[in-house]
Amino acid sequence: MKNDVILNKISLIERCMKRIQDVYGNDASSLKDFTKQDSIILNIQRACEASIDLAMHIVADQSLGLPQSSRDSFDMLHVSLIIDEHTVKRLKAMVGFRNISVHVSDN
Repeated sequence: MKNDVILNKISLIERCMKRIQDVYGNDASSLKDFTKQDSIILNIQRACEASIDLAMHIVADQSLGLPQSSRDSFDMLHVSLIIDEHTVKRLKAMVGFRNISVHVSDN
């Protein structure tokens, strides 16, 4: 059961990343299309949420502590040698982007 959660989150992240690639297609001009922008941003948000859920699940499963934020959960995984520093930085940056995109779309 625990592995199902992990596998489902990984599958969701992979699906979101594929959808982003399908819509973006390494073509910067596709970003001029607001519908494509929305699709890309939505899938980044979904991948980010799944990454946070995955991190929180692993932190709880491994009894690594009680994170005060999603960023704390990534730090706990790093301290426990589950993810490297480069990955922590990228995940935190993704959370920052997600936070900005959510607040911009709320306005």
